Amino acid sequence: MSSPNWYDRHIFPRAMDLACGLPMVGRQRALVVPRAQGRVLEVGLGTGRNLPYYDKSRVTRIVALEPALQMHALARERAAEAGFEVEFVGLSAERIPLPDASFDTVLTTYTLCSIPDPLAALREMRRVLKPGGRLLYCEHGRAPEASVRRWQDRLQPLWGPLAGGCHLGRDIPALLQQAGFRLIDPHQGYLPGPRPFTYHYWGEALPA
Repeated sequence: MSSPNWYDRHIFPRAMDLACGLPMVGRQRALVVPRAQGRVLEVGLGTGRNLPYYDKSRVTRIVALEPALQMHALARERAAEAGFEVEFVGLSAERIPLPDASFDTVLTTYTLCSIPDPLAALREMRRVLKPGGRLLYCEHGRAPEASVRRWQDRLQPLWGPLAGGCHLGRDIPALLQQAGFRLIDPHQGYLPGPRPFTYHYWGEALPA
């Protein structure tokens, strides 16, 4: 893994934290994160914006997978504020260095857009889930209208380098299904804001 440049070290973490703290994004987190239970693997913890939304009565342990080490300091502050002891793993999700069938819940929010190989990562998430475990997800992605998808394609070369490798147009349901998950009560739709950035998918998925 190459060392982050000045922008990645100093500007990107704060800019991403600001964007991920918008009220509409918080409302999405509130729909998904409280469902987590037992031993939880959060993939792409970022700056820890999900931590206040966990239900402490349902969660026994949080392991956080986050390759952007420059995010860890702010995430640790949020973990302390939320009263959680979080185990940090500074690696990407394509090869999760954890045992098979070791988590009750895997949580991913605003993460699949920026993982270089999301299909490999999702297969790893399926591997570490216990029998009966579930994946909770909230992601932005591919819009249903062709006109919006064209704008997603046009903006991608500019957006990706500024946003930590984020992809605007990934087909989240298709990726989940290709990785061997079955979608349970899936939801999708636009949030307020520019349409190329705001089409969302959220819900839960079980290993098929």
